[in-house]
Amino acid sequence: MRALLSAAERAALADALPGWAIGARALERDFAFADFRTAWGFLTEVALLAERHDHHPTIETTYNRVRLRWETHDAGGLTALDRRLAAAVDRLAEARGLPSRPCAPTR
Repeated sequence: MRALLSAAERAALADALPGWAIGARALERDFAFADFRTAWGFLTEVALLAERHDHHPTIETTYNRVRLRWETHDAGGLTALDRRLAAAVDRLAEARGLPSRPCAPTR
């Protein structure tokens, strides 16, 4: 089982992952796109990333909006893998100039 992030590591997430809502157990971020096709293309890239790491986010999508939530269920919260994959998603979004908006954590 993966180790949970320490309190200090969780506190550092705000600087390391701007735009992500940091909850006690999960990282969440909302993305808004021009249309459904663009949103779905982004989701496809996130899905391929998740498959490569065998770690899958919770995904909510409505037309042109996508919400991603990373958490390690078997560890009961946030791990270094969640942090790495959230940063990788940021790089995917930045490479495409995709806008995002912060969201309030649900967990």
